[in-house]
Amino acid sequence: MNKNKKGKPFVFPNSFILVIGYIRHFFHLPYRQTEGIINATGKSLPSKPSYGQICKRINRLRVNINDGRVNDVDEYIIIAADSIGIKVTNRGQWMDEKWNVLNRKGYLKIHVAVSIKTKEILALEITDEKVHDSKVVKNLVEGVLNNNPGVKIKSFIGDGAYDSNENFKYLKEEKRIQPIIKVKRNSIVSSKNGNVRNREVQLQTKDYHKWKKKRRYGQR
Repeated sequence: MNKNKKGKPFVFPNSFILVIGYIRHFFHLPYRQTEGIINATGKSLPSKPSYGQICKRINRLRVNINDGRVNDVDEYIIIAADSIGIKVTNRGQWMDEKWNVLNRKGYLKIHVAVSIKTKEILALEITDEKVHDSKVVKNLVEGVLNNNPGVKIKSFIGDGAYDSNENFKYLKEEKRIQPIIKVKRNSIVSSKNGNVRNREVQLQTKDYHKWKKKRRYGQR
């Protein structure tokens, strides 16, 4: 396990991490709760794995879960989308801070679509800071379908940045994908919107927590 490893050697064997991975899967636990269970039940252990160790080690191992079901080639997947900004350059940053100068250099945005089951990045789009997240939904969905032949998307999960009538219409009506998108706080039911978005607005404004549980928005 520690052969040719750089840095501090692993303390816990892979077999122990696999056991923790199976516990987490079958009890549907987040990593923090998994850590708590190990701490509570593993009192005889010489040391206990931290949240970071559990999270990193499980994701590095291949945990094969057999639920007794036949795996279909045309499996439906659920994807979650998000974006992050990165600086173009650090040049001149020290001078800007020293003289309190606002020198806007711009930044790049990386948009990704990830499978919530495997945590794999299935599609990626790079834009400048002027492109809003809601404008890349179509490219991300098409990228997932083009890069993964035979795969069908069941749901698309995104935060309020992806809230637009066009996205709801594209996902549900054109692609038959369930949009699980958090709408903006001031959203109202309107005749200008499609039926799909109006239904989501009505459900979220009536009882957001119930909608979140029903749609399983927490998977994001």
